[in-house]
Amino acid sequence: MKLYGGIDLHSSNNVVVLSDEEDKVVYRRRLPNDTGVVLAELGAFRQDIEGLVVESTYNWYWLVDGLMDVGFSVHLANTAAIVQYEGLKYADDESDARWLAKLLRLGLLPEGYIYPRQERAVRDLLRRRSKLVQQHSANLQSIQNLLTRSRGCSLSANQVKRLTDDEVDRLLPDADVALAVKGNLAVMRTQAGVIELLEKRVKGRTKLHPTLCGRKSWRGHEGKGRPIDRGQLNGDPFLNGCWIARPDPFLLLFVNQAHWRPLWF
Repeated sequence: MKLYGGIDLHSSNNVVVLSDEEDKVVYRRRLPNDTGVVLAELGAFRQDIEGLVVESTYNWYWLVDGLMDVGFSVHLANTAAIVQYEGLKYADDESDARWLAKLLRLGLLPEGYIYPRQERAVRDLLRRRSKLVQQHSANLQSIQNLLTRSRGCSLSANQVKRLTDDEVDRLLPDADVALAVKGNLAVMRTQAGVIELLEKRVKGRTKLHPTLCGRKSWRGHEGKGRPIDRGQLNGDPFLNGCWIARPDPFLLLFVNQAHWRPLWF
């Protein structure tokens, strides 16, 4: 008997459902987020399980890794692309897990990419950097807005970054407004230091993926060939010619110089 599993994952627990080829549920249970407990429960069905689907939530690493380590065929569900039938009578954790199992059985499951364990840390560093850059920009804009409201004109980004406390006091006689600007400046400078630290770490951990070496073009997810410009590869001031690549259909990942966000070919 072939079984298909769906796991509805939450912050402290998960709901596991196993169903057969006719979508009959043969196992259902809510389990704590403990790898040992989950593996012990699934062990009795090990030989019959064709595959297990895990929701692509913020905390999927531990569960997917644990299941794959013991040989289960694991699929990461792209939850944003999954739409339940409208008008379903039941919509709870068990029905969600059952639906994931059914999509797997039908071969209709929209899957997410299971990023290799050894590469996730660098990706997460880039995500953290992106968030810090956004927050840094928000603090900069806040200072510019305060200056405009108080003085009728603002300063450029570079001028704001060079402001000293004495210059802030001269520009803004109101002590409370000046303190607000100084607070933003202090946060900005701390963020800039952390951003620089993250950049140094990522630069030391990234390199051109071996599958790209010698290629003159790459076929993207829309089937269009895109040229690889070696000059462009070596021209990024942050990555210094090191593109982060991943071995899936959307292989080439790089960080855009202007926005520092992941872009795909």
